[in-house]
Amino acid sequence: MIVGVPKEIKNEEYRVAVTPTGVREFVRAGHTVVVEKGAGTGAGFLDEAYKKAGAELAAVAEVFARADMIVKVKEPLPVEWPKFKPGQILYTYLHLGAAYARELTEGMLKADIRAIAYETVATPKGHPLLAPMSEVAGRLAIQAGAEALCKFNGGSGVLLGGVPGVPPAKVVIVGGGTVGINAAKMAVGMGARVVVLDKDADRLAYLDDVFGGRIETVLSNEAAVDEELEHADLVVGAVLLPGGAQAPHLVKRYMLKKMRPGSVVVDVAIDQGGCFETSHPTTHTDPTFVEEGVVHYCVANMPGAVARTSTLALTGKTLPYGLQIATKGFEQAVKDDPALALGVNVYRGKLTIESVANAHNLPYTPLAKALA
Repeated sequence: MIVGVPKEIKNEEYRVAVTPTGVREFVRAGHTVVVEKGAGTGAGFLDEAYKKAGAELAAVAEVFARADMIVKVKEPLPVEWPKFKPGQILYTYLHLGAAYARELTEGMLKADIRAIAYETVATPKGHPLLAPMSEVAGRLAIQAGAEALCKFNGGSGVLLGGVPGVPPAKVVIVGGGTVGINAAKMAVGMGARVVVLDKDADRLAYLDDVFGGRIETVLSNEAAVDEELEHADLVVGAVLLPGGAQAPHLVKRYMLKKMRPGSVVVDVAIDQGGCFETSHPTTHTDPTFVEEGVVHYCVANMPGAVARTSTLALTGKTLPYGLQIATKGFEQAVKDDPALALGVNVYRGKLTIESVANAHNLPYTPLAKALA
């Protein structure tokens, strides 16, 4: 199979979908890898390293024209949609369930491709291709929030860890999953007072044990979220629904109105539509906006800010599945591996993920039927 690796073109997205080590593995398995010139530069992987690993370097048009499978990090932007060939495989993050992703969903259906979304590949233990970026995003959320709290960035001028005689900031994390636990680690490490809300009592018990009582845990419901937010300095939205569905709006506008002006919210779930009612996607170039006096950080590709770390973390997980697809072929790979089958979002003009079909009121076709 010919594997194509284009350069990411989303705003300030420096990650790359395949490293030189990954190229070496694809080539060792008998495949050809065509990498767009400069694709890995932002993550510190130079063209020469790709050539040494056995890749062919080409312009983006040739990458799309030759490849049987396109491997990316982020969803294709409209300028890329016409480059796809009917039947071509796309292997990337898609996040089609977000309310603003209907046009992308329709674009992928029209392109007549076979698309596997990293975020919906699932094993009984969880989402292996989502987890590494959730870890990065959770940790970055605290860094970004601390920066946004600085007065010159529109924040309230609060230091997360406080100083002797001055109490630390209150950090509220809504959701105790992979994003939440990593955000909590960073916030605790910086000396903040940390409250984690989750609707799963067993998860809260686990977090309490892991942190040895250094965080506060609260069973999540609307009243509890409202109460905890009122005196919060930084709030991290860390809730995602499995299966690529639109994230629930757990933080309402009326709650933000009670917060102190200059407080900060970081919506890590923005890729999936956001879990704050007031959220909309932002970019690394223009990362924040203010609603109800509260600074919102809603960058839709947060891990792109630490491209090398993120690339290494992501490609370590995506490569084995990518090799399965390339070696077995798309249909056989998804038949053999239930985790990959759950990752199939689009198949030759059919939407094969029910949560996305429901989100956009589009026809849903079960994968087995689409494959038949």
